[in-house]
Amino acid sequence: MSVRLVDRMDRAGEEASSQGFEALVIPPSPDLAYLTGYDPMPLERPTLLVVRPGEAPAMLVPELERPLASDAPAAAAIELVPWSDGSDPYARAARLLPDAGRVAVGDRLWASHLLGLQRALPGLTFEAASTVMARLRAVKDEDELAALRRAARGADESFRTICTMPFLGRREEEVAADLAHLLVHNGHSRAEFTIVASGPNAASPHHEPGSRTILPRDAVVMDFGGELGGYHSDTTRTVVVGEPPAGFERVYESVRRAQAAACEAVVPGISAQDIDRVARRIIEEAGFGARFIHRTGHGIGLEVHEPPYLVEGNDQTLEPGTTFSVEPGVYLEGEFGVRIEDIVAVTAQGVERLNRSTRELQVVG
Repeated sequence: MSVRLVDRMDRAGEEASSQGFEALVIPPSPDLAYLTGYDPMPLERPTLLVVRPGEAPAMLVPELERPLASDAPAAAAIELVPWSDGSDPYARAARLLPDAGRVAVGDRLWASHLLGLQRALPGLTFEAASTVMARLRAVKDEDELAALRRAARGADESFRTICTMPFLGRREEEVAADLAHLLVHNGHSRAEFTIVASGPNAASPHHEPGSRTILPRDAVVMDFGGELGGYHSDTTRTVVVGEPPAGFERVYESVRRAQAAACEAVVPGISAQDIDRVARRIIEEAGFGARFIHRTGHGIGLEVHEPPYLVEGNDQTLEPGTTFSVEPGVYLEGEFGVRIEDIVAVTAQGVERLNRSTRELQVVG
C-alpha cells in the first residue's frame, strides 16, 4: 500500500473539511488517479471515491470492476462498496454520504451521475471539488517533479532532432508525425498533441496541422507534448525556414524577452497574475499587446492543462513545487505567429526551467 496515496486522501479530506464540505466525491479522472493510483475508464456505470474527514475512504465500484479496484495501489486503505447491474448505484452511494450539508464533487463527474446523486440525496448541496483538488495537485512532490523533468528532457531532445530534419516542401502534417514519433522515441508513452503551424497558419495558436506545404521564409510554430510515466511535457518553439519574413525578428525578440523575464520573475509567493503581467508588459511596450491573445501559462502534471492559470485576475500565490508553463505569444493574422514555451517549477530559491532546449531563433532547411 502506498503511504503517499493514503496521505493524499487524508489531506484531501482535511482540505475539504477546512472549506466546509462534509464529503468529497471523486469519479474516474486524474483526481482519482492522484488520490488512489486507480485510473479506470469513465463509464455509464459509476465509480465514486468518497472521502469524509475523520472516516476511512470508501469507493463505490461496479461489481464487474471490483477485481481491478482491489488491485489498486491504495485499495487496502479503501472500503470497496460494490454494486451490481440492475440495482440502484445512487441509493448505494447515498449510504456513504451525509443526508445534509455541502459535498464537493469532482469536475469530471458525468451529469447523469450527479443527477442520480441529487435524486437520492435531495438534502445535499453539490459543489465543484476543484477548489479542494487544485490546491493539492498544484504542488508537486519530488517524485512528480522527477517525472516532469524526464518528460521535459524527452521533449527537448525531440526539438533538437526535428531541427535537423527537412521542413521546406513538406506538409505540416508530415512534420507533426515526425514530432510524434520523436516524442515516443525519446521516452514518452504517447504523443498527446503536435501543433505544427506554418506561415499564416502560425497566427492561429491552436492550429491543427494539415496539408499546407511549408515554404521558404515561413515561420513555423511547433507546440508539442506527451505523457511519460503519467506526467506530461508541453513545449513550444518557433523556427524559420531560411530568411525570416519581414518584421519577424522584431516580434521574435519581443516574445523571447517577455518569456525570459516572466520565467526570471518566478519566486515563491508571487501571484499567478503577476507573472502574466511581466510578460504582457514587455510585449505591450514592443507594440504588440493587442496580438497577445491568451494567458501566459497553465499548470501541468497529470494533465497537460490544470491549475494554476497565469492570467489576470488569478491572485493565487505560488508555492515551491508548483509547476506551470510560461508561453507568451504574438499572432499577426495573415502573416505569422511566434510563441516560446517552457515548463518551470517554483523552488525555495526561485525557479527551475524544466525545458532546456535553446530559445535562440533556429533556422531550418
